[in-house]
Amino acid sequence: YELTRKEWIHDEFDHIHLQPHQRVNHFRNHYELTRKDLLVKNMKRAKRQLEKESRTDEAQSYNVYPTTYVLPMEYSMFVEEFKKHHNALWIMKPVGKSQGKGIFLFDKLSQINDWKTVPSFRQPEGQTQQTAEAYVVQKYVENPLLIGGKKFDLRLYALVTSYSPLTVYFYRSGFARFSHTHFSFDNENLTDIGMHLTNVAVQKQSEKYDEKSGGKWDVRRMKMYLMSKYGEDKVNQLTTAIENIIIKSLLSVQKSMINDKHCFELYGYDILIDSNLKPWLLEVNASPSLTANTKDDYDLKCGMLDDVLTIVDVEKYLTGNELQVGGFDLIYKGGPVSNHPQNAIFRSYLGSMNDRQQQLKKLAKLLAMRAQASPEAATTATTSSSAPGSSSGATSQRRVAARRAVREDSRDAASNAAQPAASKT
Repeated sequence: YELTRKEWIHDEFDHIHLQPHQRVNHFRNHYELTRKDLLVKNMKRAKRQLEKESRTDEAQSYNVYPTTYVLPMEYSMFVEEFKKHHNALWIMKPVGKSQGKGIFLFDKLSQINDWKTVPSFRQPEGQTQQTAEAYVVQKYVENPLLIGGKKFDLRLYALVTSYSPLTVYFYRSGFARFSHTHFSFDNENLTDIGMHLTNVAVQKQSEKYDEKSGGKWDVRRMKMYLMSKYGEDKVNQLTTAIENIIIKSLLSVQKSMINDKHCFELYGYDILIDSNLKPWLLEVNASPSLTANTKDDYDLKCGMLDDVLTIVDVEKYLTGNELQVGGFDLIYKGGPVSNHPQNAIFRSYLGSMNDRQQQLKKLAKLLAMRAQASPEAATTATTSSSAPGSSSGATSQRRVAARRAVREDSRDAASNAAQPAASKT
């Protein structure tokens, strides 16, 4: 069976053979994590498996997403759940769309008749069941944390370089996306998508949209605000819980993913925080938006992309054991990784000072010292990823420095071009 399975994979996927230095920025079946219905399916399956193994405490750690069903396939199960929660609000999301497209709210079953399934024996003779577009339906989180009376969620970034062993880097920075409308649960506001969805693509349609801030708030500022209001202990629990959500979601799909040494993936996580400071996983994006509408936004995303390319390490000048590279911290590699000082208050670097440039300078000095101390190793690393004739550690260092200089010059030029637009707003 295993041989047949491998042959099928080769027949279906291996039409193109990549060179050792080539990389692809997606895993082959990334949709196991990034499609809304498959994400929930895999999370539920991981939880059931832990319950079968009597690991109940660990199974409870997977309760990080709202009550969810897939329609029309699980319509009857959803109806039973719907009847248990009178006057509850539910939200419908298409499984394969992004930027808030196709999402709507409802509080009556009559509002989703298109997804109602009818048993085959009740079908009129000669008439077939019409299948509606696949949606997930989720119980609306009714107590979202509000700041200034407005709803928000977090966009955070995780980089996976391997699923065997699972290797995860978590970016220190990110941003909160705010609605530009004061939040209310009145029935008359059910159709006001801009009040309930914080996607930038949705908020740009609002007359109140603030182009200067982009409706975003840096995660570090958010963390400091929450610390001033709720204290360090509760914020520590929150950031640690968010980091655990990242790890649990990736563990739930680890066995399903087709691992490939040529592949890596940058995921965009959408996290909602409720008024009890409990984080909820909303969705995972395979291609998070990297367009920027403010200078701060631009600096964050370009710096992050620069760090992604450093970690991908096409030149093979890293050891692979670095605990921090730029703004990314290694949080999982075959098991949880911790590099916090013993007296640290926080157990997660999320929202900490992103000293990426200083850290990269230290890393470059360390690599230079390593190249001088072990020229044979530097030569091996260089010749494995460069053209014939490049055979010295110094050459490798020059290539690394040149690549970084080109990236930073490009970023500075684009940033200067973006400044006039920012000043106009």
